[in-house]
Amino acid sequence: MSNRAWIYFGIVSFLWGIPYLFIRIAVDEGVPPAFLAWVRVVLGALVLLGIVWRAGLLGSLRGKWRLLAPYALVEIVVPFPLIGFGERDVSSSVAAILIAAVPLIVALLALRYDPSERVSGLRLVGLLVGLAGVVALVGIDIAGSTDELIGAGLIGIAAVGYAAGPMWLARYLSGMDSRALMAGALTLAAIPLTPLAAADLPDGALSADAIWSLLVLGVLCTAAAFAFFGALVIEIGAGRALVITYVAPVVAVAAGVIALDERLGPGSVVGLFLILIGSWLATGGGPATGRESRRERRSAREGASNPRARSS
Repeated sequence: MSNRAWIYFGIVSFLWGIPYLFIRIAVDEGVPPAFLAWVRVVLGALVLLGIVWRAGLLGSLRGKWRLLAPYALVEIVVPFPLIGFGERDVSSSVAAILIAAVPLIVALLALRYDPSERVSGLRLVGLLVGLAGVVALVGIDIAGSTDELIGAGLIGIAAVGYAAGPMWLARYLSGMDSRALMAGALTLAAIPLTPLAAADLPDGALSADAIWSLLVLGVLCTAAAFAFFGALVIEIGAGRALVITYVAPVVAVAAGVIALDERLGPGSVVGLFLILIGSWLATGGGPATGRESRRERRSAREGASNPRARSS
């Protein structure tokens, strides 16, 4: 990878690793989860729409709204508030470890919805190892608390949404520029989140920590992260770019330990290790081969130079 690609990779890994920290700070400061999700979505949409407009990509959204709506629902509308509700009762580290199981959920969903993706051999071993990690996390560290179990369950539902979203994207929206796609999805997601946020507004003025958390979540962790991720995909291809899936949870756990003084129990340590190893094996044992990566980079660059190709 080029130095520029490594920079993009580091930025996105960091930006997708810290949301759980700032979600926890915001809810601890009294920000209602639905309102938190709405602010994050609106800020992200405004920034990305500006980027997409300057790049001349707004036209690529024409005719895509009906396909974008289901993606926005399962990827944003459902998961964003649920993670906020869940983090009222579980630490940001536990939330990040649970979300790290998304590749395992993708493998499970593929058994039913994508028959071509048969899980066998090492991939089946990886699936079982990763699920054992989830059991270790839930069974050892949080099994004794009903509130924590409910919080973990809400985050688990969010993880299912995060897994279903990319599957819908791959089937119906794979030709779109990632910045335009997320700008459209965030815009649509703001519509159902608006009445939810209006029904549960903050009780009083927001603290400085809450305001900064909302700004970081909306501008950096949402808009900037997707803009840099799109650039990374163009630079190195989607296969290698998705290695971020295995780096971001480690960043999230480190952020929770350093910034919030969270303590990892034995279930969290074992669970994180097993989930990451299991996810790596269950999704094919690593990034794309050199030949596949070169083909992906060539395709991405062709799409970048031809907006019509991306919107087809």
